[in-house]
Amino acid sequence: MGLFDGLIGNASEVNLDKLQEEVNDLLIPNETIKNAYKIIRDIFIFTNKRLILIDKQGVTGKKTEYHSIPYKNIVHFSVETAGTFDLDAELKIWVSGSSLPIQKNFNKATNIYKVQSVLAQYVLGSN
Repeated sequence: MGLFDGLIGNASEVNLDKLQEEVNDLLIPNETIKNAYKIIRDIFIFTNKRLILIDKQGVTGKKTEYHSIPYKNIVHFSVETAGTFDLDAELKIWVSGSSLPIQKNFNKATNIYKVQSVLAQYVLGSN
């Protein structure tokens, strides 16, 4: 079901050791990856300093856009759990200066409460 979930845009957890090697050049000294989720080719990274969104673009995915969102700029977030017929959970994040949220869908196997908890720890300053 993992391939099907990827094709419909649901996220799954990522191996942090492998990801650390891939994005090491993006990180500043003393910044560590705490959690990460992958949606098809895109990656959603929680570090101890910020939220990094990696957006692979184009057919080949060689063109990549990196979004860096300091936790202090996140003004509101919400989660919606998966239901009986709606098989995916949803995370929405509002960033200061933007009226539309960043929205990501997570498959039913991903613990959306854990994702929300990680985000809350950093946004609320208890990291």
